[in-house]
Amino acid sequence: MAVLNIPDQNIQMTDVEQIRAFLNARGVWFDQWEASVEFDKTANQETILAAYGHVLYPFMEKNGYKTADVININSETPNYEAVRNKFLSEHQHTEDEVRFFVDGKGFFWFNLEGDPIFNVMCEAGDLISVPAGTRHWFDAGKSDPFVKAIRLFIDMSGWVPHYTESGVDKSYNPA
Repeated sequence: MAVLNIPDQNIQMTDVEQIRAFLNARGVWFDQWEASVEFDKTANQETILAAYGHVLYPFMEKNGYKTADVININSETPNYEAVRNKFLSEHQHTEDEVRFFVDGKGFFWFNLEGDPIFNVMCEAGDLISVPAGTRHWFDAGKSDPFVKAIRLFIDMSGWVPHYTESGVDKSYNPA
């Protein structure tokens, strides 16, 4: 179940339709798919992609995505603190950042012009597409991180982060 937070206004949304409307009004596409397959910690990319191929591949073909992979972050991820710090810095991409969460959770933070900073906690079943050029950052959590998400790409080079160095992310990230 997704949760949207606007910390500076002490607002929290848990209704999926309200979250979808809020995000869609800002150009962020949000949907929910069935995520009923349970994986163990060692599930590899091929296993995860195959489990969701029946919905994933038609979606990719319809929307022009050429490749998919899996990000799998957990407490045993090597150099997790360095990985986390890379994601915690505000950045943007030259193509949409599409993620389907199949297990665990993570927080997408947004810094959109004209809006207060907000975040969306995505969990299993949440599908989010952050438009190209959108200032954002991601947090899998300081302690005991756990997220398995399928990432979709038109061109993987479009996913290279371009850091804004605005520093705004520092005000919202836990130490």
